Amino acid sequence: MSEKILIVDDEKEIADLVEVYLKNDGYKVYKFYNGTEALRCIESENLDLAILDVMLPDMDGFQICQKIREQYFYPVIMLTAKVEDADKIMGLTIGADDYITKPFNPLEVVARVKTQLRRYVRYNNAANNPKSEEPVTEYDIKGLVINKNTHKCMLFGKEVTLTPIEFSILWYLCENRGKVISSEELFENVWGEKYLDNNNTVMAHIGRLREKLKEPAKRPRFIKTVWGVGYTIE
Repeated sequence: MSEKILIVDDEKEIADLVEVYLKNDGYKVYKFYNGTEALRCIESENLDLAILDVMLPDMDGFQICQKIREQYFYPVIMLTAKVEDADKIMGLTIGADDYITKPFNPLEVVARVKTQLRRYVRYNNAANNPKSEEPVTEYDIKGLVINKNTHKCMLFGKEVTLTPIEFSILWYLCENRGKVISSEELFENVWGEKYLDNNNTVMAHIGRLREKLKEPAKRPRFIKTVWGVGYTIE
């Protein structure tokens, strides 16, 4: 069954080009040039991934991403002509999984789509088939319980809903409990790509995780920052 990909971009040439490349790779594509029609598609179709332009005529891609995250956990890739770190952090903070700046090579988009879908499929397979995995592996840290086989995270008995990326970050930190993990190490192990300087992707996701774990800003209980070095869970 072909994965269903949503493309939303008001630049017709870009949307059409990305559509061609994705269809050539066997994906089923739903393409729209505005947010209103895209939202209707999100509600009516069982999508596997969304590619959202930030700037649209009727709303911005951040709003669409927020709508998606209210109900769904499939990967979201943001497209933008802007290069400001603030825009990237905004998108990642509200739940986007990846960010591509225009102009881009369509082959890069296809590669990013494949990477995100592989991660999403692995996440769902582990969650839906826990018995097919090895015996349950779990960390319980001061009321924070994370289970790799069921892909569930509990905080003081209440489930915390995490995206696949957020779960992978938290699991890696728990797996390396007591060690200080650099942003570079986290990025390369979770995203599986080479880390570049001035990449704020990890920082944005850590911020989102802390928000979900209801971490105090000044004295976090779980994910602690070692300034100039990285992050740790003690």
